[in-house]
Amino acid sequence: MSSINQTADFDTSSAPAEVVRRQYIASANGDLEALRATLADDVEWTEMAGFPLAGTYRTPHGVTTAVMEQLGKDWDGWIAHDDTYVVDGDNVVVLARYTATNKATGKHIDVRVAHHFIVRGGRIVRFEQFVDTARVREAMPGAQDVGG
Repeated sequence: MSSINQTADFDTSSAPAEVVRRQYIASANGDLEALRATLADDVEWTEMAGFPLAGTYRTPHGVTTAVMEQLGKDWDGWIAHDDTYVVDGDNVVVLARYTATNKATGKHIDVRVAHHFIVRGGRIVRFEQFVDTARVREAMPGAQDVGG
C-alpha cells in the first residue's frame, strides 16, 4: 500500500477516503480526540453480531467509549491495518486486518475484516463491520465454551 502524504490538505480534506484514512491513523495512534473529529455528531457505528462488542453505537463519544476504550481494556496492541480502499461516492469499503493479543489469555489474533463507511460533509455518518467473529472469540477467555 502506498502511504498517504499527511499534509495540511490531507488533515482537512472532506474526500471520503481521506476522512476514513484519518480515522484509521487516529485509532492506531490511540488519539481518540482525532478519531472523534472524523465522526458525525449523529454517527451510527455498528459492530457485527457475534463480535465481543456487537451493537450499534451513536455519537462520537459513545463510539470511542463503547468500542475503542473497551478494546484497549481487553487487548494489547489492537490495530486495524487498512490496506485496500474501494470508493463509490460517499461509500468507502476498506479491506483490512485486525491484530492484537488478548490480555487475559495471551492469544494473538490476525483476522481479515471489511469495513463499510458512509461519509457525508467530511464526517463518517455510518460504519458497519464484517469480521470472522469466531476467530476473535477463540483468543478470548472461555473460548472453549463458545459454540460454532
